[in-house]
Amino acid sequence: MKTHSNVTSSRRKCRKAHFSAPSHIRRRIMSCHLSKDLKNQYHVRAIPVRKDDEVQVMRGNNKGKKGKVMHVYRKRWCLHIEKITKDKANGTQVQIPIHPSKCQIVSLKLDKDRKKILEKKKVVEK
Repeated sequence: MKTHSNVTSSRRKCRKAHFSAPSHIRRRIMSCHLSKDLKNQYHVRAIPVRKDDEVQVMRGNNKGKKGKVMHVYRKRWCLHIEKITKDKANGTQVQIPIHPSKCQIVSLKLDKDRKKILEKKKVVEK
């Protein structure tokens, strides 16, 4: 059942909006959940991932591996994480792309803007 009159529920339109989203909206879509201790500390469930955050892979072949985010590749909807690589046939190492929904942030890179975002998103306990 459609609940909001201004938002489409058409699969075709939703997919088009998602995959043709501009960079500033892709940033928000490419969010990661916070680990349990960070969730308790900041009272925030998820936050957009950025370079130098430390993440843990929660799904797939690399499940359980931790590393620092080297690159947030918005155009390809993926993260490149330190130490998560594979060897090509010619011997060179290549980064394995991982979707942010399959990761969990273990430690944040905090600066004044990030702290402001966390304060704004903070859920007030009742």
